[in-house]
Amino acid sequence: MKKRIIQAVEGGREELSALNDDIADHPELSGEEFQTSRKIVELLRGKGYEVEYPFDGLETAFRGVAGNNAHKYKVAIMAEYDALPEVGHACGHCLSGAISCLAAIATKDIQDELETDIHIIGTPAEETDGAKCKMVKDGVFDGYDMAIMVHLYDQNLVTPRLLALRSDMYTFHGKAAHASASPWEGINAFNAAQLMFHGIDMLRQHVTPDVRIHGIIRDGGEAPNIVPEKVTAELYVRALDYRYMEEVNDKVVNCVKAGCLATGATWDTYPTAATYQDLKLNPTGLDALREIFDELDIPDNGDYDAVFGSADAGNVSYVCPTFHPCLQLAPRGVAIHTREFAELVKTDAAHECLVKGAELVALQIAKIFSDENRIAAMKRDFETA
Repeated sequence: MKKRIIQAVEGGREELSALNDDIADHPELSGEEFQTSRKIVELLRGKGYEVEYPFDGLETAFRGVAGNNAHKYKVAIMAEYDALPEVGHACGHCLSGAISCLAAIATKDIQDELETDIHIIGTPAEETDGAKCKMVKDGVFDGYDMAIMVHLYDQNLVTPRLLALRSDMYTFHGKAAHASASPWEGINAFNAAQLMFHGIDMLRQHVTPDVRIHGIIRDGGEAPNIVPEKVTAELYVRALDYRYMEEVNDKVVNCVKAGCLATGATWDTYPTAATYQDLKLNPTGLDALREIFDELDIPDNGDYDAVFGSADAGNVSYVCPTFHPCLQLAPRGVAIHTREFAELVKTDAAHECLVKGAELVALQIAKIFSDENRIAAMKRDFETA
């Protein structure tokens, strides 16, 4: 089976390399991946997939199913394909999506042997509102026994450290007045926001090292000679544990309240994106991945103490065992979300990552679902974590 998987991956190398390069040349922002998703869907349909598109109420999402779809187990291969403003596919989603497609094609004909339906789910907008978050809420992943995808990075990681993330907009309301003639008549909303940021800066000393709190002023007032009556600030709060992130966020809200109490302003808030959860780890599945890293001669050279960032795959990991390994595309120190990283997504190294990534996904599925003991152990890990 392993030999057939590797042969199938190699057989699709040229076509999927071309798809990756095409997507890289035509980047589309989160939620606007209209041409990208259409190209992927057309390719999958040409390989014998029945594809629901659009899917789950999202115009650029899809789900591909091949075969009778009536096996004992179900696996979701997740595909991302959105780009970033200005820097295009600097997160490597063109390549990650191509990897998922190639892995799905390579495993299509072993579903009967594994007694496993292997679906490919197109999950757009990872960089903004996280389509996986909506899909989790809608129950899309409820019936799956495993989900998996590969991300690109400057090192190889069996699993990254994903931070839970919430993002909120805070609006401070004051009272306008002439800043020179009668400032005492006003209530300064900008001062309230300033005090909130000062409070957060003081809070940083009293949270665990994994916590990240960062924000910007979106609207700081109209003119210097008017006491600002409305100011907006957007904040991100992150932590390795979803529950602790919420605790920290409660402290941030106290900083907001303190700024308003000191100035007389009022406030309101709303989320600017879906909340991302941390990645729930599964020792049995990760042991299998480590074995595959060895089998494919992928050096496990990652810094496991470093924080990768946040991803909506974390939300899926609370519904079913989920794996998010990273492959090294860039030299160490070349960060994702940079122009330097974007320049690498069409190189020979990228095409090698395409092959290795597809093999990694496909072999993980085969290794787990050809062994009832591993399946049972993976499920126990998930239920007890």
